[in-house]
Amino acid sequence: MTAVGPAGAIVGLALCLALTMTVAWLVALRSGRSGWIDAIWSFATGVFGAAAALFVFDGSEVSTRQMLVALLALLWSLRLGLHIAARTARGGDDPRYRQLREEWGTAFPVRLFWFLQIQALAALVLVLSIAIAAHNPAPGLRALDAIGIAVLIAAVAGEAVADRQLSAFRSDPANEGRVCDVGLWGMSRHPNYFFEWLGWCAYALIAIDATGSYPWGWLALAGPLLMYWLLVHASGIPPLEAHMLRSRGEVFRKYQQRVNAFWPGPQSGPGVAVRKGQSR
Repeated sequence: MTAVGPAGAIVGLALCLALTMTVAWLVALRSGRSGWIDAIWSFATGVFGAAAALFVFDGSEVSTRQMLVALLALLWSLRLGLHIAARTARGGDDPRYRQLREEWGTAFPVRLFWFLQIQALAALVLVLSIAIAAHNPAPGLRALDAIGIAVLIAAVAGEAVADRQLSAFRSDPANEGRVCDVGLWGMSRHPNYFFEWLGWCAYALIAIDATGSYPWGWLALAGPLLMYWLLVHASGIPPLEAHMLRSRGEVFRKYQQRVNAFWPGPQSGPGVAVRKGQSR
């Protein structure tokens, strides 16, 4: 890769992400399907994360760690982006964006543009977390690198399983009007979000050096911290569960009472003995 300075690389990445989300804005408005936004965001975060991982700042060769981290970013990006793209192409859309369209009314196009620029800024934080992990100067590969790789692969696999379980549940006409509580969905109301967050923890594991020789590594914690806040407190669980309460009502409220929102765990509270599939 061509040698660049860190400041120039960050500015370039920020501009690329802003431009990409502008394209996503245009695609969403022209197609009428907001799902393309999340697909494009996923691809962009992975591609630019991989590029940032491979940047060379001091004229040295690209390390094995850089190449592995770049591959991990692309693996995550392709799996998630293709899943969302396929769902969108089939006609599915994200209820969170539909709600924003209703709330914003005629101001929707303009407000959506700036909303997506905020998403570009969030993507920049995640891309930098990837880059910080890739540029850990520790020689060779450490145990934490192996753990980080294993965590990310497990996270991608877990999210894929959760998505397949939900798709299979929804495709069965007998489940119309129900709430999915089969498989991983009986342990967490949002297992896909949990595994998404877990994947970003992998970069922090690869980046952090407990010896103190790479203090920049601790900044990679910004990735999982930001993702947790987004998923649990901002654009993930709150608007999605508000939609589920509107569409499923008491059925979903009972599901909330017995299944954890984010962290996987055993069911509790009323309705534990209800037959699987009867509550979602």
